[in-house]
Amino acid sequence: MKKNTFFLIAAVLFANLSLFAQEGTRDRVITTAVPFLKIASDARSAGMGELGVATSSDVYSQQWNPAKYAFYEHGNGVGVTYTPYLSRIVNDIFLGGVSYVQKLDDRSAIAGGLRYFSLGSIETREVFEQEPLFVNPNSFTLDLSYSLKLSEDFSMAVAGRYLRSDLDTGGDENFPGSTFGVDVAGYYQSQQITYQNFDGVWRLGANISNIGPKIKYDDAGQENFIPTNLGVGVGFDFIFDADNKLATYLEFNKLLVPTPQDFDDDGDIDSEDDEEYNSTGSIEGIFKSFGDAPDGLSEEVKEVTVALGAEYWYQEKFALRAGYFNESEEKGFRKFFSLGAGFAYENIVIDASYLFSTSSVPSPLEGTLRFGLSFNFGDNYSN
Repeated sequence: MKKNTFFLIAAVLFANLSLFAQEGTRDRVITTAVPFLKIASDARSAGMGELGVATSSDVYSQQWNPAKYAFYEHGNGVGVTYTPYLSRIVNDIFLGGVSYVQKLDDRSAIAGGLRYFSLGSIETREVFEQEPLFVNPNSFTLDLSYSLKLSEDFSMAVAGRYLRSDLDTGGDENFPGSTFGVDVAGYYQSQQITYQNFDGVWRLGANISNIGPKIKYDDAGQENFIPTNLGVGVGFDFIFDADNKLATYLEFNKLLVPTPQDFDDDGDIDSEDDEEYNSTGSIEGIFKSFGDAPDGLSEEVKEVTVALGAEYWYQEKFALRAGYFNESEEKGFRKFFSLGAGFAYENIVIDASYLFSTSSVPSPLEGTLRFGLSFNFGDNYSN
């Protein structure tokens, strides 16, 4: 039987979210299939602590909150992103994306996107002497969304997503897994408000993303949850004058996936609990995820990640960004600072970001530069 590299591939996939327990603990870390869906695919959001539910609208809003597209200020736009992954170890693993938005009128927009995650080339063989077989596992999503303003200040959107994950091991026992997901999102953006020494704009956003069936990779294997997620955010723009603006953001996220249950005396999950967990449906799991943590409310709170971000623009030409992301030590231990910058020239915007891990669990994105290039065209729909 061909040597199976599935566990190596899965380890790399799960590592990108640091979803593993610390040695010597019994932490109930929530793991899902295709965790690349939780990685910020655009450099702008990555530079602000990987948040985007309540930020101002841009061409990359599809991942974070498609309802923001109703407030998109141009007729149409296209964006391309590139994120090297595990760049200190290999040079052929990456996350790339393409986004497109088209305004239908001043109240509505449609958008589409592609995200592609490549695990590079992996060598497999039955025995050491055999000529190796090289496989190229990958995953991708295709998205389509529609957003509509329900008032001058509030919009909603629905998005559909086809997801395909091919953890090719070179054998016949596994096959590509596929499923679909749905997003339901809302976004509020106030009119410009005059305060004593500055003007301001409030932003609120919420998005339930990746609502969909489980995914599996072989006929005998278990079905795996996809990363259904609830994101809620708030933002405020400090508009000091025509040249200077500072936007600040706070965001909370929670996976709407059931929590693994109690361990037995040997440190393993009890078989009955494990069977019940695996038999839980995706929709049932969403509702259970709000109250199934064995340690109660205190553990549920630990499953919520927090991100803080800020973005300063000078003359709408140059931006500086910073952010911080925090996750409980018992639920994944992702902790990092990020920095970013943006440069706008006429209809072209270039973004870049850099991540500094502050956790004892190294981040696969540590020391990685992420890039984005977007083009904005057409009519101006700004207020």
